[in-house]
This record gives sequence, structure tokens and C-alpha cells, in this order.
Amino acid sequence: MRVELLTIGDELLIGDTVNGNAAWIGRRLADHGVTVTRSLVVGDELDVISEAVLDALGRADAVITTGGLGPTSDDLTRDALAKAAGVPLRRDQVLEQRLRDRAARAERELQPMALRMAEVPEGATLLPNSSGSAPGLRVEVGGGVVYALPGVPFEMRTIMDEVVLPELAARAGLPQVARRTLRTATVWESVVAARLAPVEGMPGVGLAYLPEPAEVRVRITATGDDAQALLTEAEGRARTLLGADLYGADEESLAQVVQRLLLERSQTVATAESLTGGLIGADLTGVPGSSAVYVGGMVTYATEQKHAQLGVPGDLLNVHGAVHPDVAAAMAVGVRERMGADYGLAVTGVAGPEPQDGKEVGTVYIGVAGPGRELFVSAPLLPVPGTGPEIRPVIRRMTVVHALDLLRRVLLGLETPSATAVAEKDREEPG
Repeated sequence: MRVELLTIGDELLIGDTVNGNAAWIGRRLADHGVTVTRSLVVGDELDVISEAVLDALGRADAVITTGGLGPTSDDLTRDALAKAAGVPLRRDQVLEQRLRDRAARAERELQPMALRMAEVPEGATLLPNSSGSAPGLRVEVGGGVVYALPGVPFEMRTIMDEVVLPELAARAGLPQVARRTLRTATVWESVVAARLAPVEGMPGVGLAYLPEPAEVRVRITATGDDAQALLTEAEGRARTLLGADLYGADEESLAQVVQRLLLERSQTVATAESLTGGLIGADLTGVPGSSAVYVGGMVTYATEQKHAQLGVPGDLLNVHGAVHPDVAAAMAVGVRERMGADYGLAVTGVAGPEPQDGKEVGTVYIGVAGPGRELFVSAPLLPVPGTGPEIRPVIRRMTVVHALDLLRRVLLGLETPSATAVAEKDREEPG
């Protein structure tokens, strides 16, 4: 089955809104073995939308549209689909009553324009939307089918998962497909691909590499009569080949893994951040239940605050500046002691776009202080992805990943090739 995507809205064309819907739909269709052959963005113009639908149906078996199903005058998808199908719009009485009931429950007056959402092309089938008021539509046009979905992401995703994906799979008579995504941290995409070459050679197995800052997701797809068994075998091989660089699977984030490991040990962590400005704490607190393991954090961005708030020795800062391995170590010790956590996790470095105190952009030091006063200090020089201000958010994100992954490895007792483990009493005094 060939499917084309049509996302609708002036806000997408002019860049006010990032087209995340198309990316999400494309991933979901690929996960179900449906081939997406084209993706197009059009503005809020009746004739443009109608012509785009007809053009797409000339090439594809099905078209999925998003956007333009709301109540305002620029929501023209219903009108465009009626024109493409050569049918009039009609008022659906059941949908109208549903809109009136929804307004009554919210104790709000139903605006007349809201009733536009009850107008549908004649012959169209309503697709239930358990997450909102605007239903999706299925419209048969010629020998093809159009699925029109709301532009609101959580509403669109609900209808896709509950209605559209099962229907497309049934229409296409797709073979068995099984998928799993493995997640790695702090290792380059080329290294991951080289390690997984034996898995790529397995019949019926395909790999896709999805790099992000300091992370690589590997999507394993198995097809055939016994797809699940084949996936299990391929995943087992991949896990062995990736070793300690593999931290999770599917939607499990690095922060979730760290939280789980701390919970299993009944331990806690506190953070001290400089260049990341609180991003590590934000990742950790973004996980439900984080209060059981995350004590709190300090953002000591200014050099003097590292001394005042965390107790980093002043002579150390005077001699070496804020970007130094002993500073990261002292920050980790300081936040652990001041917040009463089992672990202190600290970062200091240069996010750019210019060097600082003679340190290159991407120079980052990460400290982990744990029970028994042991210290781990990592000193990565992060790959600089270009020049200019755009590198700054990337390096900050990479630092978050490197820091959480170092803590993960310490908790699991794994080898940390980029880190040095030292006892606090053996650290060099600042000179």
C-alpha cells in the first residue's frame, strides 16, 4: 500500500509551527509496514487543498491529511474534501448534538461557528475522537480513500492509533512485522553501525539508525511468518554487540533508566550545573515519581557561586578557572553534602560559541560523587557540530546525556572509559 501525507495550514508554510505531525505519522506508518511515498505541506486555500488531495490519490492508495477541521473560517479541509469527492456538505445531527452536549457540560455557550465542525462531506464516515471535539473523517474518492485528521497533535495521534492504523493494515493485508528500538548513549553512529553489521546480515531483518545529540536509536524491524521470534533473536544479538553502551529500549529515556536504578538501590541524587543551566534537573524531574530519587539541584553559573554555594576552593578557581576536572569533582562533592543526597552529579564546561579561558568549545567536565566519598570525573571533548550560536544548545544537550550516562554507568558498576575513578582524599590539591 502506498500512502501520501498532506499537512494543511498557513502556520506550517511560514514556519510559525514546526510540522511535527508529519514526522510522527511517518514513524508510526513505518512501524506498521506502510510505505509513505510523499509528504506535502499546503496552505489554507480551498482549491489548493482539493487539488493536492486529487493529485495524491492519482499516485497513492490512501491519503492522510492533518489540520483544517476546526471551527474557524480558515479551516477548509471539510470543504476541500467535499469538492474533491464532488459531493455537498451536510449537517450531521448526531455530531451537532455531541458538540452542544460538550458545551453544556463545560457550562459554556456554543458559538455558532463551532457548528461548522458538524458539517461533513456527504457519504463521509466519522472517525471517533476520544481526545477532543472534532472527529476525523474517512472519505472515499474514486478508488482511493482519504483520512482527514485534526491538526492538534494529541487528538490526531489518538485517531491514528485507534482507527487509521488498524484500517490501513487490514486494507493492505500486510505481512507480520515486529519492531524494537534500542537506545545507546555517548557512542558515535558509525561505531554503532559497525558493531551491528552481523545483525544487518540476518535475512528478514532491517536496521535504521536515528542519531540525536550524544545518542543513537537503532530501530530493528523483522518481517515474515515468524517476525516476533526473528526480532527476539536479532535483538539478543544486538544487545550483546552493543554491550554497556546500550541503556534502554523503545521509549525509555536515559533519565528514566537513572531513576529506576536509584529506586532499586533506595538512593538519591542532587545536581550542580553550570553550562547546562538546570537541564539535567529538568530531565530528571520530567519523569513521574522523580521526587523519590531527586533531592534537588543548584545552578551555579557564575564562577564565584561555585565557591559560595558549593564550596569549590577559591584558589582552585583562581588558578584553573571554572572549567577544570577538579572543579567538577568539587561541585559534585559540594552538592552531595549540602543536599544530603547519596550521589552528587555536576557539570562544568564551555558550550560556546566562543572558547572560554583558553578552553575549546565542547570541553566539558562531569563529576559524580557517591557514597563512601568515591569520585568519578569524566572529561569529554564533545564533537562541535558546526560554528556559531547554533552549536550551543547541541553541546548543552550532549552534556546532559553524557552526565546522565556517567551516573548510569557508576550505578551499574560498568567500565567508564572516559572517566577516572579516584578517592577524594587522593585528589591533588590546587596548585
